[in-house]
This record gives sequence, structure tokens and C-alpha cells, in this order.
Amino acid sequence: MFRITGWSLIRLFTIMIYVFMFLPIVVVIILSFDTQQFASFPMRGFTFKWYVELSQNESIIRAFKSSIMLGVLAALLSTSIAIPAAMAFVRYSFRWKNSLNTLLLAPIMVPEVVLGVSLLLFMRFLQQPKSFAMLLLGHVMLTLPYVLLIVQARMVSIQEVYEEAAKSLGAGPFHTFREVTFPLLLPAILAGMLFAFTISFDNITATLFWATAEHQTVPVRIFGMLRHSISPEINALGTVMIFFTIMIPLFAAFLIRYFGKKRI
Repeated sequence: MFRITGWSLIRLFTIMIYVFMFLPIVVVIILSFDTQQFASFPMRGFTFKWYVELSQNESIIRAFKSSIMLGVLAALLSTSIAIPAAMAFVRYSFRWKNSLNTLLLAPIMVPEVVLGVSLLLFMRFLQQPKSFAMLLLGHVMLTLPYVLLIVQARMVSIQEVYEEAAKSLGAGPFHTFREVTFPLLLPAILAGMLFAFTISFDNITATLFWATAEHQTVPVRIFGMLRHSISPEINALGTVMIFFTIMIPLFAAFLIRYFGKKRI
């Protein structure tokens, strides 16, 4: 006879949560292949029509280009700032170190709506119109804390003995960083860059305040499409976004394992 135990209820509750979270995503993916304009179950046919129309939609293509360019630039800038900042916070002691570290990590604790409105009002105070530069600045502000945390965690785990050994053999600070520190940091740097790209690519809450008519990201474009009508192209576009969101972290995990095996 089946006995109901505490662990059985926990397992059942966990399964229900996963079903509640992921079932809508599965439905979106399935309906993106439906032949009908207004999707329904059971499906009446299977087609790639909506993906073909999506690939021919110029506004969507522009949004993808903007999202990819914005994500790449935000990841590069965030990583470029996070590497020296992480080394400074971990390896050196100076005045206001904890305050500066907290300041750089603060955007994680602030709601994105507040960040979006704050930056928009600040740029208006400076009498600067919306632009791609403002959009990039906002995404760097959003992604920098995550990259900094990842690089800092890796930097803490690297023993100083490796760097000291290189210096004792006559290597200068830059040569030590290039030959010792950077290779050991590389898995975290790659993971941080890909994580920053994913955050930038998927963000919509703050981006709604910063996006311009010329530079709309894919999530902003989806939001605009939903305001007017529900098109089957939205399901196809959502499926593509899901694919990107899943594959990038998996690729990051692969790179971490690959380069981690080659390092000390």
C-alpha cells in the first residue's frame, strides 16, 4: 500500500513547481510549429512557416543585430572593468576598498525598474537624449556586478604562490599577469562574459526605459508585438530566445570545464 510521507509530499510539490514553471515554455515551443494562425490543441499540422516569416521580418532582424551587438559590447566592457577591479579587491588593501566593492555590486540589490528610471532621469538632467551609448552604459551597469563576482571568486581561489614564483624568476607585473594570472582566470573570464551577454540579451525591464526607436532589443520588440496582437511569429521568436538562453550557459559550462582541465 502506498504510504504518504513527508518526502513524498516534498517530491510531489517540487514536481508541481517544475511543471508550473516549464510547461508554458513547452507550449510556446510546440505552438511555434502549428499551421494555424490561431493555435489550438490538438495541432492540425506541423510547419516551419512562422520561422521562415520570422527570418524575413526586417524589424526582427534589426532587433537581433542590436541585441547581439549590445550584448557583446556590454560583456567586453564589463569584463574589462571586472578583471582589474577583482585583482585590486583580492590582492591589495587600500582605503575605501569595501565601500568601492559594495558600490560596484549594488546594482544587484536594486530593482531593475529603479535602475532604469534613475539612469533615464540622470541623462535627462544632463540634457542627453536617448542613444545607443546610454543603452550600452545601462547594460554595463547591469552586467558588471555578476562578472565581478565570478572573477573575484576565481581570484580568491588562485594561490599567490604562483605569482610570487614568477616574480622571483624575474617576471615583471605585466608579464606575471599575462603568463600566470590571466591563464588561471580565463575560465572565470569566459564564464563571466557569456553570463553578461545572456543577461544583456534577455533584459527587458530596464531596457524599456533606455531603448530608442533605432536600437530596440529582441525582448523589447516582443513586448511591442504583444501590445498590438498575438502573432504566431511571437511563438517562433520566443523559441529562438529560449534556445539562445539555454545554449549560452551550456557553452559557458563547457568552456569552464575545457580550460579548467588545462590549468593548474
